[in-house]
Amino acid sequence: MPEDDKKAEEAAENPAPPPAPKSGGFTAWLPLIITMLLMPALAFGVAQYVILPQLQKGLGIKATASTSSSPEAKKESPGVKEEDVLMSKMLVNVAGTMGARYLLVSVSVAGTGSDFKQKMQDHDAQLRDMACSSLATKTLADLEKPGARNLIRTELITGFNNILGDSVVKDIYFTEFAIQ
Repeated sequence: MPEDDKKAEEAAENPAPPPAPKSGGFTAWLPLIITMLLMPALAFGVAQYVILPQLQKGLGIKATASTSSSPEAKKESPGVKEEDVLMSKMLVNVAGTMGARYLLVSVSVAGTGSDFKQKMQDHDAQLRDMACSSLATKTLADLEKPGARNLIRTELITGFNNILGDSVVKDIYFTEFAIQ
């Protein structure tokens, strides 16, 4: 029995190690699975309901349904007629060329409103100044990038609408765009 007492004392002094947790299995993969399922949904939600509305607000763009140029959208407001006003021969120096290169632009501004043409005539000097100022900041590299005209178009529409108010300018068409 003394041996049994020794074994009991040793067992009391050195308890048995706890059983090792199960490795692998479904519980080990659960955090990864949850993350992979939630992250795309979370990214979509943040982009759709946080980032895009802030961008639209900052650029002055209304909801996509109201800005569509589909025939259905035009049928909803039959009294609104789209008119074009030509702004010809705006000549600016290309930035970064020390006056050696220039840009010649003529645009046709399409807009709506009963007094659109009158507003364009009343603010012609301001509109030309804004357009020339915006175009003069473009470097040769900026003008040669793919999609440069669309970027310039967007800047001009935003600037024109800020001057005229009420998002009356719907589109801008380049009738001349020459870099010399």
